[in-house]
Amino acid sequence: MPADLTGRRVACFGECMLELRTRPDGLLSRGYGGDTLNTAVYLARLGVAVDYVTALGDDDFSTDMLRAWEEEGVGTAYVRRIAGCLPGLYVIETDPQGERRFLYWRDAAPVRRLFDPGLGQETGAALAGAGLVYLSGISLSLFAGAARETLFAALEQARAGGAVIAFDTNFRLRGWPDLAEARNAYGRMLTLAQVVLAGCEDVEALTGRGAPEDVLAWLDDAGVAEAVVKLAEPGCLVRSDGPAVSVPVPDKVSPVDTTAAGDSFAAGYLAARLRGEVPVAAALAGHRLAAVVITHPGAIIPREAMPGSGA
Repeated sequence: MPADLTGRRVACFGECMLELRTRPDGLLSRGYGGDTLNTAVYLARLGVAVDYVTALGDDDFSTDMLRAWEEEGVGTAYVRRIAGCLPGLYVIETDPQGERRFLYWRDAAPVRRLFDPGLGQETGAALAGAGLVYLSGISLSLFAGAARETLFAALEQARAGGAVIAFDTNFRLRGWPDLAEARNAYGRMLTLAQVVLAGCEDVEALTGRGAPEDVLAWLDDAGVAEAVVKLAEPGCLVRSDGPAVSVPVPDKVSPVDTTAAGDSFAAGYLAARLRGEVPVAAALAGHRLAAVVITHPGAIIPREAMPGSGA
């Protein structure tokens, strides 16, 4: 049975980095992005009360990011500033078909210290105080050992307190020391998450089996109550009460840049569920937002380009 998400305040958990995007003239334009931050921004634009839980440095770039999030309506009370740190950085290179390649500089990013002594309790309290906690496989990969155990404990506490845990599989092998560790972390995460958005390509890279029926079985075996399986071809399957239902993309578009396609889909889906819409209608809302996002360069599109903006 799917959880009642209506009206819950969301805490998105993860990392935001500086984004450098290669322009047609070969120069670089600067922005910011990160999977769960992208989702937080789009949730705020859709009228959802959302906080971002992360850490930044005390540098000017971090200050600029914080100001930009506040201008978007994203709550920043749970953003920790760590002296002497700099945010992570990534470069996007996009091919003529709109597919992208990422290059990262993030090993010493301040977010990796969120569960250090003195910060871990604050981070756990931020997650425990939310109505819905949203995180991704990339969020999981930021932590190892005792830090990841502390994250799992915080999520268990949040769920025990009534929060709904929503998880996007968003798997990138380069973020993990080995496949076995990733599989173990994902297995534990699925026992905590009531809502899971799983990409077939993610699950195939993680488990070796990415057919839609295999992904559904993987989620069913873990006891996930509400599952969205994002297909390799445009569209998804939704399973909450009863058999899975196919939800195709209403209108296909030619992508300019597929950055944040999944992040914006998650925002559209969760925003609709938070309004009380059923999962199938929420999936359609996710498709519509993602279809607009991928026709613009970069992770965050102009506000006037948002669906329903009147632009």
